Amino acid sequence: MANMDSELQEQFEEVERELLERWPESKMDPTLVRMRALVELLGDPQRAYPVIHITGTNGKTSTARMAETLLRELNLRTGRFTSPHLESMNERVSLDGAPIPIRRFVEVYEDLRPYLDIVDGSQELPLSFFEVITGMAFAAFADAPVDVAVLEVGLGGTWDCTNVADGQVAVITPIDVDHAHILGDSPARIASEKAGIIKENALVVMAQQPIEAAEVLLRRASEVNATVAREGLEYGVLDRQQAVGGQLLTLRGLAGEYDDVYLPLYGAHMAHNAATALAAVEAFLGAGRGGASLDIDVVREAFAKVTSPGRLEVVRRGPTVIVDATHNPAGARATAQALAEDFTFDHLVGVVGVMRDKDVAGILEVLEPVLNEVVVTQNTTERALPASQLAELAAEVFGPERVHEARRLDDAVDLALGLAEAAIPAGTSSGAGVIVTGSVVTAGQARTLLVRDRAERVEDRHTFEDVEFEDAEKEDFDDRDLDLFGERGGRRDELSEFTELAESSEEEFGGDDR
Repeated sequence: MANMDSELQEQFEEVERELLERWPESKMDPTLVRMRALVELLGDPQRAYPVIHITGTNGKTSTARMAETLLRELNLRTGRFTSPHLESMNERVSLDGAPIPIRRFVEVYEDLRPYLDIVDGSQELPLSFFEVITGMAFAAFADAPVDVAVLEVGLGGTWDCTNVADGQVAVITPIDVDHAHILGDSPARIASEKAGIIKENALVVMAQQPIEAAEVLLRRASEVNATVAREGLEYGVLDRQQAVGGQLLTLRGLAGEYDDVYLPLYGAHMAHNAATALAAVEAFLGAGRGGASLDIDVVREAFAKVTSPGRLEVVRRGPTVIVDATHNPAGARATAQALAEDFTFDHLVGVVGVMRDKDVAGILEVLEPVLNEVVVTQNTTERALPASQLAELAAEVFGPERVHEARRLDDAVDLALGLAEAAIPAGTSSGAGVIVTGSVVTAGQARTLLVRDRAERVEDRHTFEDVEFEDAEKEDFDDRDLDLFGERGGRRDELSEFTELAESSEEEFGGDDR
């Protein structure tokens, strides 16, 4: 078994290497020609199942995970395609709530290889990394087969390769300025690109938007005869109360109200994501066109099971350590609001590592009011802003006395833990904590460093062909006292091995917020 596992792991790593050799989304080419050529050769697998298609700037992955969980609770077989991944490339393609096993990931890639060669040889440019993995997802979902696929756009909408699929339901999460050099420097320009996923006669579920973005989206919907459900009008959050480990919600859906819905995630933005996910599922099932409301017990069961790794995720207690994938000012505002409202820290230390092409000053300015101190660092990708440059920017925002620097992420986390522990009065359990944020890659690498039993969980991912969702997705580490200071050499080795995987992140290649 050990030799078989080792051979499978080598095959998986070889597939990853081949995918990473393809051109990234940072070299955006606004065309669907290659993607259409690929799916045509594959027999248009994206048309073998209905699709819920999700775009926006913030909240897409969490909304996708919530919608998929509710669909599964309704006894539908699901496929979910999201990006970027936090720790392993196969996380992007999920069946029934769990990443496809790496054995299946390798099989799907090998099945597609002859078709990839044909398309590569017939086009001016070869298929990109994201085009290939999107094609793999389409094929895996058709082979399963799934009853419904939840697809997250990689970047934008109109020219994103997921847009060869026609969403029965188009979901638009909140739009803000990000990737301005690609998508535009205003909400209206960005909305015009994202509106491209709204297809003829579709149902559109639209989260709260800036007025100029909403106008663009509504105009597109009118042009293609799509029906629109707007947050705050047709659906929304009626009530939100803090609860242990999350929040208790009352949601207004398209066909009724749902009270006492427990969501084990933090932040008002997650409540709004939940409302949007609920409306999307209702729209898919016809609730927006005269259908009955969903069974309240089913809704409660589903949302109580939702997870969203790397999104205000508590991975340690004593002191509390939170991992968050925020990497633009709009996401940072949601994170800062959640930290102020849902946590009671007396002293909070931030570990911040960002990509150099982001609005770094904007992120720091939003986080400054909720952080007592900040440790600036860098993740291990080439796009990371060097810690020394980040320290200079942070000193301008926080003041030099509140800024510390540690180039290595593991050293930065160690330093932040020490600062947090030193801030706790002796003999008390006063609340001090650490949040690691600034980038999807930084968040993913922090999880690798901080989560116990990493080796066993990686082994499970490699060898189990069928895993129940509750076992595969549960990340209940709140009560674990993780010893980051112990087994230090092993943690460093894990981070080194993780580097190549992190560099395939969709954020690394210019993808939208997750």
